[in-house]
Amino acid sequence: MTFVVADRRILERPRKKLRPASAVLTLVIIVAAVVAAFPLAWMVLTSLKTPQETMQVPPVWLPASPNLDAYFQVADVVELGRSFVNSATIALVTTAAILVTSLMAGYAFAKYRFKHRDLLFAVLIATMFLPPIVTLIPLYRITGYLGLNGSLAGVLVPNLANAFGIFLMRQFIRGVPDELIEAARVDGASELRILFQIVAPAVLPAIAALTLFAFVYHWNSYLWPLTVLQGNADAYPIVISLSRLLSYNRGAMNTGLVMAGATLAVLPPVLLFVVLQRFFVDSIVASGVKG
Repeated sequence: MTFVVADRRILERPRKKLRPASAVLTLVIIVAAVVAAFPLAWMVLTSLKTPQETMQVPPVWLPASPNLDAYFQVADVVELGRSFVNSATIALVTTAAILVTSLMAGYAFAKYRFKHRDLLFAVLIATMFLPPIVTLIPLYRITGYLGLNGSLAGVLVPNLANAFGIFLMRQFIRGVPDELIEAARVDGASELRILFQIVAPAVLPAIAALTLFAFVYHWNSYLWPLTVLQGNADAYPIVISLSRLLSYNRGAMNTGLVMAGATLAVLPPVLLFVVLQRFFVDSIVASGVKG
């Protein structure tokens, strides 16, 4: 009987009222989410409309009869297969290289003591503030001397390391206890084994975040590939290939075609974001070094 009374008391407790500050904050978050998602939703919906619906004023928000005609037309204008392979090659190779080089350099800056370490790290951080347009011509000249212009290798080589990635890894690796690393060294583990089997699992949230940032940035990279490839259309990534669709957007008759191409281009980064967002949250909850 005592338990029944206790249960009734719990059920009869008044619910906490939503404070005005919390309600305003929730409303602001909802509005911000809607504003951020609106361009993506409009792009997808427009790609499903007929040419007549894309020209109507006032605009039609929802297509009366959604269709995939624009997506099939994109394949006739742009070589989607080859362009997607080029984009995937650029994004995957550079992301993998950035992860490896950032882990190794970040580990060295965080756990090794050597002459002028702090000065070198300060110079590295300073390069993060250089606008890409400033380094465009020097990098172009270097790739030209190496004979890499006009090829995917010219796009890849200058992006195999990243100052922001090194900075991010260094900050996270500093939180890994030195005692754990010293214990592994006493057991005879090599530095590479310590890095990839002990340090890397401890900084999984940073790895997930850097993977997402690097992949999205290099998937959407436009200026550098356009400069290096020098009109070699066979090596164009999807972002550059889709610029060809702009010539078809006359009088808004082919707006759906342009939106369909844009939807296809943003699909891989969006899917990666969905996957790594969950992994990122799970890693934060499960991460930590236990003594």
